[in-house]
Amino acid sequence: MSANTFSFKAMDLAGLTSSGEMQAESKSAVSEQLRQRGLIVLDVSEKSNPFNIEDLFKRWRGVDMRELAIFSRQFATLNASGMPMLRTLQTLEDQTNDDLLREAAGGIRQDVEAGSSLEQAMSRYPKIFDRLYRAMVRSGEQSGRLDEAMDRIAYQVEKADALRREVKSALMYPALIFGFATVVLVAIVAFVIPVFANIFKELAEENPAEAAGLPGPTQFCVSLSNALTGYWYLIIPGLVLAVFLFFKWKKTERGHRAWDRFTLKLPAKIGDIVQKVALARWSRTFSGSVSAGVPMLQAIKLTGETAGNVVVEEAMDEVYASVKRGGTIAAPIAEADIFPPMVGHMIAVGEETGQLDKMLSKVADFYEAEVDAKVKALTALLEPVMIVFVGGMVGFIVISMYLPMFSIYEHIR
Repeated sequence: MSANTFSFKAMDLAGLTSSGEMQAESKSAVSEQLRQRGLIVLDVSEKSNPFNIEDLFKRWRGVDMRELAIFSRQFATLNASGMPMLRTLQTLEDQTNDDLLREAAGGIRQDVEAGSSLEQAMSRYPKIFDRLYRAMVRSGEQSGRLDEAMDRIAYQVEKADALRREVKSALMYPALIFGFATVVLVAIVAFVIPVFANIFKELAEENPAEAAGLPGPTQFCVSLSNALTGYWYLIIPGLVLAVFLFFKWKKTERGHRAWDRFTLKLPAKIGDIVQKVALARWSRTFSGSVSAGVPMLQAIKLTGETAGNVVVEEAMDEVYASVKRGGTIAAPIAEADIFPPMVGHMIAVGEETGQLDKMLSKVADFYEAEVDAKVKALTALLEPVMIVFVGGMVGFIVISMYLPMFSIYEHIR
């Protein structure tokens, strides 16, 4: 292992504090060296490394949800087996396939060895372990039931990953068809139409007396082709800039809220699927946090922040305010448009019977099944629509190119 630079703060037996930097392989090595000097370790932190393009790419790529699900399940299994924490983390570091998770496991092991709690060590990697993940870990540590908490976390991450993969795989085929169709249409407009345009130009030059203006559809296709071939150096950067500005706008608070509301209103049942995905994620997250023993107000706050949809987040703000003043969870949920009536009724029953986590889990199961059915129905609808769209575009171009031929034939006759 290569040596890293660590900043430390320590105190001697007389109560005088000192700070500095030290090269070592891990935090525990720094702590050990300070103890050998007769110092009491107050804090040890690793200094940030200089800019590295590979590290930048890793942070941009993020952690694979499937790898995080496997990591969480293995963590739960090893912890439940009674294996010591440091050995568990070492095992996870050795066998995980994701580079980011491997680095995180190593860093967590060093922090835990230096005296940090597991939740504190995970807080150094917020891109991998979100606030809800860490809250469930903290609850497990405080209650002495970390193995149960990790098991619930693993189950939740597996369900979230399965839902994401289900939607992604179902929409992959239509996306490929649309992408292929776009490439074909661009190729036709850029390379085929110019050939016909030159033919029409030569015929007009040879027969100036019989030359007439091109039909409207033909003129449209030729103008589109001229724009694409003549100004491609402006169009391509313009499209890239438009995409960049769109994603930048979507990351702003105003853009994020506007986009989330817009996706819920998309036609062709797409908005309905977006709503059900948000509800499935919300109910699974809420259920996991409640069953893990996270305090109710904190669970409500974290669930809203990790719901992935601003409309759900705003609804959870109302729930938070209701519970804080002594009200119920079900009342504000029943008033929010994003939640169907069934959700409010089931949560009310869960509150009355003390089985809120089980009711939320049933809601999650129901909407995950609904997402599966809706996505399959949407996929079945998109396939013929894409075929008709591609066929219609190609047919329009073909007819547009042959319309002048018919006109020339009439002149010849």
